[in-house]
Amino acid sequence: MPRTVWLLVAARAINRLGAFSLPFLTVLISTDFGASTTTAGLLSAAFGLATIPSRLAGGHLAARLGRRRTIVVGLTGCALAQLGIAAAGSLTAVACFAILLGLAFELYEPPSQGIIADTVPPAERVRAYSLLNAALAVGGTGAGLIAAGLGRYDLRWLFVVDALTCLACALALWIALPADHTRRAAADRTPAARHREPGAPAGPWRDRALWAMFTSGTAFALISMQIVMALPLTLDRRGHEAADAGLLFTASAVTVVVAQPALRLRRLTTLAAPAALALGYALLAIGLAGYAFAHTLPAFLIATAVWSLGDVVILGRAISVVADLAPPGATDRYLAAYGISWGIATTAAPVTATQILEHTGVTTLWAATASLALALAAAQLLVVRPLIDRTGPPHRTLDRAGRESASTAGL
Repeated sequence: MPRTVWLLVAARAINRLGAFSLPFLTVLISTDFGASTTTAGLLSAAFGLATIPSRLAGGHLAARLGRRRTIVVGLTGCALAQLGIAAAGSLTAVACFAILLGLAFELYEPPSQGIIADTVPPAERVRAYSLLNAALAVGGTGAGLIAAGLGRYDLRWLFVVDALTCLACALALWIALPADHTRRAAADRTPAARHREPGAPAGPWRDRALWAMFTSGTAFALISMQIVMALPLTLDRRGHEAADAGLLFTASAVTVVVAQPALRLRRLTTLAAPAALALGYALLAIGLAGYAFAHTLPAFLIATAVWSLGDVVILGRAISVVADLAPPGATDRYLAAYGISWGIATTAAPVTATQILEHTGVTTLWAATASLALALAAAQLLVVRPLIDRTGPPHRTLDRAGRESASTAGL
């Protein structure tokens, strides 16, 4: 992997190591300001809504301002907003800074993913994007330990330390990343640079293949966020400590890291993108179905490991497909459009997870979630494959010599 990729991976791990404050935002609102649980939930939802325009702005600013500048602006904005939350003296101030945090929160993603798309050969993009996911997992395991220590003294310190890691990450990337080439970016926006095959869409939202990836990506993000929201409640209803969810999330992170070498297996690298995604969603469905019937902690651990393997297959491959769909000069906008699926899921998951659990119970919640994952597996072969076959670029495989080859006409 190029040095730039490893730099972004290391920065992501450091940033994630400090990103332990957000789960405690609702707790801070309730305990320090006496707000109701409903009010705290609404403010958290407002943060989630704000991440949607943030992701789109990240793609726009990366094309206009430059990728390195956009990354630094995003991280610095997150730091300032979190320092504001830590120093806030009223509920109104917390609400304003939480929304500002959401507006800055996703600026980092499109330019960092776009840098990888331009730096790494297409045949290695899946592994590069999966490394970013592994970095999140590694940082997340340490983040929980730091949160457990600092949270005992004062929840506001969580936001202070998170802000400091954002600033450290911004400084490191500003020094280490290549300077932005604004003239080159301007050239990429010329009509000649934007040329595609006849009939190609003029923008991301006119691309039917991207719409297919966006729809399935939103459903996947909803599943992922429901796991975060509903797993502690599930454990409590099955007679375990809700805090045992931390053990399961750690097991998931370890699985993601340990499984990274599997992405280089020939049987997996030679699979076309839709087939690989279908495999990932099938593994996700099996693991979630395990939650529906699990009652012991070992059973929950096994189910967690299985769906985490699905995550390993899905995340890197999906982002790689979207990057390949983008015409020259439009990578950041395509990745930004695809990425707002997480903002939608972050807003919706607290409602869907709790309502289904409350009205139908644990078994139905996870059986329904597993069914959705299984439907996504089928959709990759029945809907996504025909659409990206027409576009061409994302439907790639590797030949026996390890070189990239096209499995569709037009490449």
